[in-house]
Amino acid sequence: MSQLTFVHGTMTSGKTTALLQEAHNFGLHGLNAFLLTAAIDTRSGEGTIRSRIGISAPAATFAPDENLFEKIAAMHGLRPIDIVMVDECQFLSRDQVWQLSDVVDDLGIRVMCYGLRSDFRGSLFEGSAALMAIADELREVTGVCATGAKATMVARLDAAGRAMTDGPQVLVGGEETYVAMSRPAWKKAVRAALKETPHQLRAV
Repeated sequence: MSQLTFVHGTMTSGKTTALLQEAHNFGLHGLNAFLLTAAIDTRSGEGTIRSRIGISAPAATFAPDENLFEKIAAMHGLRPIDIVMVDECQFLSRDQVWQLSDVVDDLGIRVMCYGLRSDFRGSLFEGSAALMAIADELREVTGVCATGAKATMVARLDAAGRAMTDGPQVLVGGEETYVAMSRPAWKKAVRAALKETPHQLRAV
């Protein structure tokens, strides 16, 4: 039975590598994996999904206001799609997540979405929040903090290496400014930036 799956993890946790491996496995069996990535993310060139370990694959792109059900249904009519795999799914809108659920429910196509759960302020992305609410399956890909603990948060650092507490939620091309951290390490970094003592921090 087809289902909507959200595979989430911090940066450097291997989400994109897992997506590309899964797509490769489908291809080995002659199955059509339709890959999608955010048009806003041009770090590897438009329409390319690339892992930090160097593997990549071409992909279609989605724009913020694009109807993904219509896009996928049109492609499915040209060549039957066995699975849809979405990279950088945190950039999906809430409506687009519901459209992907229609792909599952009305077209019977499995959809797997890979991306971040929360931003550098500890807040959910719109797409991730919608996926957390309606996905049939949630999977976590774990990363590692510099402390050796499980990384669950992402910090954005300024030029001096201090945790940033404001700014735009999306900063494409600033990958080197992000660091995956455990929650305790993230709290410590943010408190230091805000000059707050323990138990004062509630939200950034």
